Amino acid sequence: MRVTISQSMISGSIQAPSSKSYTLRALMCAALADGLSEIESPLYADDTEAGREALGKIGVAISEKDGSWLVSGGSFRQPDSELFCRDSAGTLRFMTAICSLVPGICRLTAGLSLSRRPIAPLVEALRLLGVDCTTDGSAAVTIRGDLLKGGTAGLPGDISSQLVSALLFIAPRAEEGMSIELAPPVESKPYIDMTIDCMKKFGIRVGRSSDDMVFEIKPQAYRPARYRVEGDWSSASYLLALGAVAGDVHVFNLNRSSLQADREILTLLKRMGADLQVRGDGVRARKARLKAVKADLSDCIDLLPTMAVLAAAAQGESILSGISRARLKESDRVAAVKEGLQRMGIPVREERDSMYITGGRPAGCAIDAKGDHRIAMAFSIPGVLAGNTVIEDAECVTKTYPDFWAGLKGLGGEVVFDEQ
Repeated sequence: MRVTISQSMISGSIQAPSSKSYTLRALMCAALADGLSEIESPLYADDTEAGREALGKIGVAISEKDGSWLVSGGSFRQPDSELFCRDSAGTLRFMTAICSLVPGICRLTAGLSLSRRPIAPLVEALRLLGVDCTTDGSAAVTIRGDLLKGGTAGLPGDISSQLVSALLFIAPRAEEGMSIELAPPVESKPYIDMTIDCMKKFGIRVGRSSDDMVFEIKPQAYRPARYRVEGDWSSASYLLALGAVAGDVHVFNLNRSSLQADREILTLLKRMGADLQVRGDGVRARKARLKAVKADLSDCIDLLPTMAVLAAAAQGESILSGISRARLKESDRVAAVKEGLQRMGIPVREERDSMYITGGRPAGCAIDAKGDHRIAMAFSIPGVLAGNTVIEDAECVTKTYPDFWAGLKGLGGEVVFDEQ
């Protein structure tokens, strides 16, 4: 699908969608709990549907009632077919670990964009724990699971927090418990905190060292729970950025005390001089003259596209660092952001772990989203400023925010859809 965006005055209120990260985490915890759990306000999107489908194939019954998901967990069976994880990295990594508890053989596969994202360190860690686990070098993984003995496993801390979360999920089910040791540097710590927070809601306690390099988990039983999913700060970042550069937007359904890494967008917008009002569960962002910023995104790497397009509309040169892991997302986001901004006439230069962006007046052009939801949503922001902007492959937003284009239109965005 192609979306054409004209210059638009943005104004109105909009609800942030539910958190993808917390929806997936709640699903995994509920699947590991013996009994019936309820997940309230889950996110309906491609990534979470991938998680539901994979869990269903190993015997976890998931039904819907009044906008909630009822999850009957605690016991697993060998699937009748492969577990296709779509392009959901969280599903692939979390399910790789959980399949070590499934009696029999599980084979996990994934979509094309996921095949370039790291899974081998998790496979090696599971092997150290005694799991018969192999990968063909892409995203395909085969696990012969049963009882998990446990022990000590090491992981690099700077590849993906999802690898750490995957082991954390299964650690309480290990007969001997588990010790997870991370090699520095450790990045995206907030996502590890989110996992531990979600596990706590299902009755699990995780011990951790003061430097967050070692996690000790004793054998424990997950307890069924009623879990309410909070709003997604990652998705909200595009909406708040729209208000900050193009109008007046009130985003609600946001937890100001959230552990989500991308809550950092509030701090970064304030540093750029944005006009923000925070009240209750809402944040109002109004158009203001933005200034350049220096920002380390190593703990909130998904904010790179949002911060890059904000920098394009700010005065001066912004420096975004800690970005190297963004090259291994749904697309090479460093390259995709640079290409898009340069096409809009914005000067950009990059180093391995940094990007330098000189703000100006973005010009309309065609943007290739590279099949990446965050690139598509981020470039709608300069699109409403410049007009005459076309986003190719715009349907990729269904991965985490299926209603994004409808939401933009509801805020006054002049959006035309071409199904091609």
